[in-house]
Amino acid sequence: MNSMNLRKAVVGVLVCLFSLPVVYGQIHEKEKEFYRISTVPVPENIAMEVGGLALMQDGSMAVATRRGDVWIVSNPSLERGTPPVIQLFAQGLHEPLGLAYLGGDLYTAQRGELTKLSDTNGDRVADVYETVYSWPVSGHYHEYSFGPLITPDTSFFVTGNVAFGNEEWWRGESRVPWRGWIFKITKDRELEPWATGVRSPAGYGFINGELFYTDNQGDWIGSGGLWHVPKGAFMGHPAGLRWSQREESPVKISEEEFYTHLDKRQVRVNGAYVKPENVMNEENPAFLYQKKEVIPELQLPAVILPHGILGISNSEIIVDETGGVFGPFEGQVFIGDQGQSKIMRVDLEKINGQYQGVAFDFRSGFQSGVMRLEWDRKGHLFVGETNRGWGSAGTKNSGLQFVTWTGKMPFEMQTVKAKPDGFEVSFTMPVDKKSAEDLDSYVGKSYIYKYHAAYGSPQTNIEEVKLKGVKVSEDGMSVRIVADNLRQYHLHEFALQGIKSREGGEPLLHNFFYYTLNNIPQGDKLGMSELSTFRSSLVKKPAPKTTRRARSSRNSVLSDDEIQPLLAKNTCLACHMKDQQLVGPSYAAVAKRKYSNERIVELIYNPEPKNWPEYATPMAPMPQVPKEEALKIAAWINAIDD
Repeated sequence: MNSMNLRKAVVGVLVCLFSLPVVYGQIHEKEKEFYRISTVPVPENIAMEVGGLALMQDGSMAVATRRGDVWIVSNPSLERGTPPVIQLFAQGLHEPLGLAYLGGDLYTAQRGELTKLSDTNGDRVADVYETVYSWPVSGHYHEYSFGPLITPDTSFFVTGNVAFGNEEWWRGESRVPWRGWIFKITKDRELEPWATGVRSPAGYGFINGELFYTDNQGDWIGSGGLWHVPKGAFMGHPAGLRWSQREESPVKISEEEFYTHLDKRQVRVNGAYVKPENVMNEENPAFLYQKKEVIPELQLPAVILPHGILGISNSEIIVDETGGVFGPFEGQVFIGDQGQSKIMRVDLEKINGQYQGVAFDFRSGFQSGVMRLEWDRKGHLFVGETNRGWGSAGTKNSGLQFVTWTGKMPFEMQTVKAKPDGFEVSFTMPVDKKSAEDLDSYVGKSYIYKYHAAYGSPQTNIEEVKLKGVKVSEDGMSVRIVADNLRQYHLHEFALQGIKSREGGEPLLHNFFYYTLNNIPQGDKLGMSELSTFRSSLVKKPAPKTTRRARSSRNSVLSDDEIQPLLAKNTCLACHMKDQQLVGPSYAAVAKRKYSNERIVELIYNPEPKNWPEYATPMAPMPQVPKEEALKIAAWINAIDD
């Protein structure tokens, strides 16, 4: 194949690829066939802004709300169509953002303490509120505490959010001890610092008996993800290092040492601090893996959840241990997202002693931001939801819902494993061999996020994955994808948009996977004689006729249908809709600002959150959007009023 034909083939595939997200709504509707969302009815006078969920011994679901209440929901799964019974168990708490059940009592992390709630007389109302352990608070609004997570020895893990600066309102800081830390409250009611470097650690859980947590994009966190947390680890955000020199700290790197390796980017102009912004076309940006060479405690994410694609505010972690009751993903990890009101699916593996793995979309369409997940004994996945102060997709400010597998098998990628020369994709049902042996069914790219003081990071060092060939297993249940240019430490994003099922010719329900390649495994590579290198796009076809109207439309503003592939390709649809507020303002609202096309392009590359103070989640810089495409998007926005 000559280079010109290959280039034409790739361009043709990319056009098809980036047209696919236009049918996002259709995918959402299709998800219902396999995983049904049910809503637990809640009286109008109860604000069920869920901060914590815990299954109780009798099958009731305890629900903590951000308004400081704890409710007991009996018959939460609406057995036999009967409504639940909801009873107030406790009240007056300070924004509890977690809940755990142990030995007949409930435990919750308030902003400044771990509290035990006990019902001593059996009337299902807490009559004893006991402080298990208290920690300092400064009073800053962002000092959330999340937890607890019960350990096998009945100790508790709690995580603490950072605050933000007064002048530098964008910079995370630890004003009082153990903010920006994960710490343990032992059975003897003592605080044991465990790890630091966390920014907004809303999600936590045990996977294979080891501690993991999720964090959200922000300063020093290029994109959200899932991290393994061994004791003494440094997760990357420097705020908590303020306390690392204390005797009880297992983390030994100091703030001063950290900033010898990385630029704090603390600059004053005319007497005021200037917010660090992404540096476009930066020659030598810093990356996490590079800094780990000089900061050994630095922990790389096991799985990166690309911002704006797999969520924007990652939350709860929960492992499928239902024995197949919830479908074909036993042992895998489900992760909620508060901003996009959805759940993702992750599968981990260990290569060279380090966790890494793959992430997929799983289920969208929840009525508010997904904050907490909890199983009941029947294999229902309960979802606690809230959006107050944070913003989220969905039609409600809060909610309590649950997900049930309908029993129908979805055609999905079951998992993806790293190989010395690429990836092995396993499926939930056999693939059609003809479609799976066509290289045009696969498009991949790899990229990485910067490690810097700016808020978030664009996709950086983007490179197309060069496919050598594929090998389909005899039973059609797996495909080996062989590539020339795997890159360690990079996220590898693939679309399998041409794959069909053997029976029925159905497309994959979710056709993207995102693999974080911390290590490339050793082992045998497949020979070229074993691979299919066929591309259907190189088969000669009659050239389509080009009408005069089609040619003349090239210089006009794109229509709504024509703009959708550009919006989807550049992840704009994750936060913006044409006429409705989502995570960010609607495009119609942007149009009313009367920015010039050039000014909109500037704001795509370097957003100014001060222009939209009513939105809690600031837009990340998007310098990876090609200028020609950014101008087309800007022109379309400015034509909305017309």
